[in-house]
Amino acid sequence: MALAGCHPKEAAAPALRPVVAAAVHPDGRPALASLPGEVDARYSTPLSFRVAGKIVERTVRLGDTVKAGQIVARLDPDDLRKNVASAQAQLDAAQHRLVYAKQQLDRDSAQAQEKLIAPAQLEQTQDAYASAAAQRDQAQQQLALAKNQLQYATLAADHAGVITAENADTGQNVSSGQAVYQLAWSGDVDIVCDAPESALAALAIGKTATITLPALPGKRFTARVREVSPAADPQSRTYRTKLTLEAPSPEVRLGMTADVAFDRVASDRVASDGMANDAHPFTLPATALFHDGTEPAVWVVRPGENASTAAASAAAAPDPGTLELRRVQIARYDERTVSISAGLHDGERVVLQGVHTVSAGEHVRVLAPLHPEDFAS
Repeated sequence: MALAGCHPKEAAAPALRPVVAAAVHPDGRPALASLPGEVDARYSTPLSFRVAGKIVERTVRLGDTVKAGQIVARLDPDDLRKNVASAQAQLDAAQHRLVYAKQQLDRDSAQAQEKLIAPAQLEQTQDAYASAAAQRDQAQQQLALAKNQLQYATLAADHAGVITAENADTGQNVSSGQAVYQLAWSGDVDIVCDAPESALAALAIGKTATITLPALPGKRFTARVREVSPAADPQSRTYRTKLTLEAPSPEVRLGMTADVAFDRVASDRVASDGMANDAHPFTLPATALFHDGTEPAVWVVRPGENASTAAASAAAAPDPGTLELRRVQIARYDERTVSISAGLHDGERVVLQGVHTVSAGEHVRVLAPLHPEDFAS
């Protein structure tokens, strides 16, 4: 009896931790990726005076809608009016000199026919007449230029649109070409986003994307890629991409935030480990997402070949398994779900809840979700 009591007792099988998991399957839809964007006008130009002066009046403010040809600001016109009067006086003087030169030319021409003056004197008279005519033409052009500059003292919108910026105030002296307003043209509307180099193939010129606006829930718009920057931004290393809305609604306002959803380019190659490529994404609830260092990951329940025989045969644990932390690639983040483009096999069981309470290699038993309709596989 003493010898029998010396034998060590067999260790009890570890209890299996219950986890909520479900088998995942590809969606059968193209994987969608998304980028944040902003609503912007396709054309936006500064409004500036073509002459220097002091602003004495502004008729529109930030956010106002203007029509083509509408007056938006004026300069002090006194100096410009004086320039017009001076140019008019110079034209009158040149006109009088031309009349005198014409009379002198007529007299000298008649006297030359009678041989009363030398031919050289007639040539001098003809040269004086030509010079007077040229001075008259020059004075006419100076007057026209002065009148144009007087008109330039009034700033008008060259297109219909919306004032998006005010760069000068009443009473300020501005130089020629200095922006007073920024005008966003009405009509075509762009969605501007910064795309990483991995998304350039899917955002090639001519490709389409689906646009959703948080300010307009339930509405979707179609946009077509119009322009992709040929060089990356030196700071963010992203490429500025512009998409034009095909049928913009009046509810779409400039400056709204947008979500640009586009089809990822499907790879024709299958990964060496047999995992799904970008053409077959998996949709999981956001609660299933964990991390492995700085990379996204999920907990996968592998078959419980390492679990004890006793635990595997227990009635309370009909479906045991072992947890494995596996890195995945995220194609798209939605409000409550994530789209995984690589890292999972068809039919594998993934932990959906409580991902922060488990550890790698832990033996678990799988429980079905309480609300299967909440999980889109």
